[in-house]
Amino acid sequence: MEHTRTEAPTGGRSGVLPASPARGEHVLEEELPGRDAVGSSVSGGSGTVPVPDRRLPRRHSVRGQVLSALRRALVTGELVAGQVYSAPALAERHGVSPTPVREAMQQLTGEGLVETVPNRGFRVVEHSARDDAELAEVRLLLELPVVLRLGLTRPPRTWQVLHPLAGRTVAAAARGDRAAYADADRAFHRALLEPAGNLRLAEFAEDVQRRAPVPPAVPGTSLVSAAAEHVALVEALLQRDLPAAERILRAHLAPGVPCTPPAAHLAGLAPATPAAADSTEAAPAPG
Repeated sequence: MEHTRTEAPTGGRSGVLPASPARGEHVLEEELPGRDAVGSSVSGGSGTVPVPDRRLPRRHSVRGQVLSALRRALVTGELVAGQVYSAPALAERHGVSPTPVREAMQQLTGEGLVETVPNRGFRVVEHSARDDAELAEVRLLLELPVVLRLGLTRPPRTWQVLHPLAGRTVAAAARGDRAAYADADRAFHRALLEPAGNLRLAEFAEDVQRRAPVPPAVPGTSLVSAAAEHVALVEALLQRDLPAAERILRAHLAPGVPCTPPAAHLAGLAPATPAAADSTEAAPAPG
């Protein structure tokens, strides 16, 4: 049995997940058109013929719903950093069995958002200022060179798809809805990198983004100001103003964090110096 050192008050079910006929049920049944009641029959010339049960199991991702609910709770602070939560208590809150909660928590453990506490449950990971700064720098190194390269090589219309996504972040920020902002923010940055055609890059960048605070842990940064940077970045890319795009993206992801080597060189906006090129050509082949 798992115990918890500190748990938020449950207050009954949170209502995040729909109620199910039986607690912990993972397979819901979907009724097909024309189905009679279970065990019904029809009369024929040869007597009564039982009607087969035409219900087919429909795999409903309880685990996926629990995972989404827990992500929102982490973003909003409902699950508090440093606190330990047991799977049974969280299961009771969401009206499901402990199994999908444990599965969801294991995934969050792999993402570095929670950690397992043997025989007790899961602790929400606490990030230091250094942790946040390192995550910000990683995001900058991943996204900035790619965006600048795309800005140089792709037509401006490539970025039109970002307009409604930026609008979603603005709307969520205006409502003060951190969970909705986090979802919209991930969608925006995913679409920002998609033109590169590198799925691994997009997945890795999103994984790092999930670990980072929302918005970035920078004094003076708010949801509203972060959302406004999305809009400004789209406008700069549409105008092909790459210096402005770099300034905005640096301020958005990691203000004050240098990008080494220079982002312009990685993006192909500036050629390597002749000396660097000569030294590269003269380098001996590995033996």
